[in-house]
Amino acid sequence: MLNIDEIIKATSGKLISGKRSTVIKDFSIDSRSVKPQNCFIAIKGNNFDGHDFIAAAVKNKAACVIIEKKHQVGNLKGNLSVIQVNDTLLALGDLAAFIRIKLNIPIIAITGSAGKTTAKEMLAWLLSKKYNVLFNEGTKNNHIGLPLTLLKLRKDNDLAILELGTNHFGEIGYLTKICRPNIGIITNIGPAHLEYFKSLEGVLKEKFSLIKGLNKPGIGFLNSDDALLNNKLNSRKNRFLSFGIKNDSDFRAKNIKITKSGLSFKINDRNLIKLNSFGRSNVYNALIAIAVARIFGMGYKEIALRLSKFKFPKGRLNLVKLNRVKFIDDTYNANPLSLKAALEAIDNIKAKGRKIFVMGDMLELGVLEKNFHCDIGKDIARICDAFVGVGNLSKFTAEAARDNGLDINNIFSCQNSQEAKELLFNKIAPNGDDIVLVKGSRGMKMEEIFKS
Repeated sequence: MLNIDEIIKATSGKLISGKRSTVIKDFSIDSRSVKPQNCFIAIKGNNFDGHDFIAAAVKNKAACVIIEKKHQVGNLKGNLSVIQVNDTLLALGDLAAFIRIKLNIPIIAITGSAGKTTAKEMLAWLLSKKYNVLFNEGTKNNHIGLPLTLLKLRKDNDLAILELGTNHFGEIGYLTKICRPNIGIITNIGPAHLEYFKSLEGVLKEKFSLIKGLNKPGIGFLNSDDALLNNKLNSRKNRFLSFGIKNDSDFRAKNIKITKSGLSFKINDRNLIKLNSFGRSNVYNALIAIAVARIFGMGYKEIALRLSKFKFPKGRLNLVKLNRVKFIDDTYNANPLSLKAALEAIDNIKAKGRKIFVMGDMLELGVLEKNFHCDIGKDIARICDAFVGVGNLSKFTAEAARDNGLDINNIFSCQNSQEAKELLFNKIAPNGDDIVLVKGSRGMKMEEIFKS
């Protein structure tokens, strides 16, 4: 809870009406979710302007509204506290930073090109066994979602786990300044959002802003199997711990086995861990969760039991059944790194019938987008029996798969996911012996294939 004076201090705002003694219990940027003793922050988005919904927020008994100086509130004054700021979006971040400092608890921040949401969910699942944990819902990891999460911090929270996302330079640094994390984790560095970062070195620079901005004790966790992050580990200028499979690490997985019921591995040659997943990439996510859980006092037996019951987030290498056909649903998003991991997952699963890959375009890859779509064709030809490309870029993947030996009669191209769905079920007609992998960038809406 904050009073009006604290809100003014946090945002460098100006009270133009209302009482300074008013106490605010919660914050919202959606007028529909406003409740009594809430503060409505009028943020301007790409498709809406929160200032247009102030009346609706007041109707829902908002106690305070935060507006930009150029806007007026008309006849809505009176008991309502109205605070003017230069920029309501920045005010949102300032409020989150204020609360984070006021409620000084451990903050764990996770970023990376792939796996960060699963790692966050897995770690939250582990630590919630012993602690009251706050964490981002879903993928609310940007300059709006992360502050809104921090605004839900309460005195009874023991710690917070925050996912940090980015697609432009400076965003990780901004989010890090808001949440002031004590522990920072980078899952990996891959070719994601290259339209803006231009190169892997650009991705590394942006992600590593998290480590540079850590607060005491300032512990960084890096993937030792990632070449660029391994270079950072070797520099030893920072306080690092490592996790990995191939290279020596503080937390290392060995003896990885994949069966029809999931996968298992041993950590540091001792403790057996089982996961309800077929994705080898999830071993890295589990290592992250295990490492941080150990710092917070959890024993290996307790960790192993808890992880064996973890349910992976929807659209991330989930095994699902539709019309008696087995699917690997990895539709949340796609970049070359996560796509390679998905192909590895279907390669590791034994199937009596065909392995079919329905692939949507990978977006935001910049000038190298064609190259990335061609490069994957060789692996598809080796692993899959049929391929359905969705979108203009996946046509390059189809051509590369054909050139690498996949039967042209088993290669198809579609413009959208609805067309792919009709082709898959009516022409390719998978049965109970087959397994189908579905993956693509968010903009391709590949999840539509699973809708009836």
